[in-house]
Amino acid sequence: MFDEIMQKFEGSPSQQAVIRLLLERGFSVNDDGRVVSGGIEIPNTGIAREIDVDRRVVDSTTTAILDDEELRRIFQNISSIPSLMDLAPVLDLSVLTIDPTDAERPGIVAEITSRLADRDISIRQTISEDPEFTDDPKLYVVTDEPIPGDLLNELSELDFVHRISIA
Repeated sequence: MFDEIMQKFEGSPSQQAVIRLLLERGFSVNDDGRVVSGGIEIPNTGIAREIDVDRRVVDSTTTAILDDEELRRIFQNISSIPSLMDLAPVLDLSVLTIDPTDAERPGIVAEITSRLADRDISIRQTISEDPEFTDDPKLYVVTDEPIPGDLLNELSELDFVHRISIA
């Protein structure tokens, strides 16, 4: 799906940058063509500054989104989810990052979370990046306590795990 969305803007790398930002941040586009997070409007100048494009690029991108029925349905229904990952050090939480060999393989989340549950490790949040929207999708698991070294070794030996890290 991500590739299909980006193809609609293949002639404009600047518009692709706007699309990528909207998707990464979970920003929506309202009926007036304004970028919003929930009910809060985000100024186009701020978006333009963030990705180093002209404000008019943001305007033309949101117009193109509203003019395309498929894009309109997608971008009017996106919402952001608060992440505990950046707060983890402040809240004494741990973040386990799994870089899978094949992110589309079924059961990755179930296998990881089951092994944590078997060790009575409480999970505060899981974030699974969608392989359709991300070039290098990862699974993030935020836990109440550090992951023991032997469990890290056990998880890293799973055949679908390319790389594992902890923060």
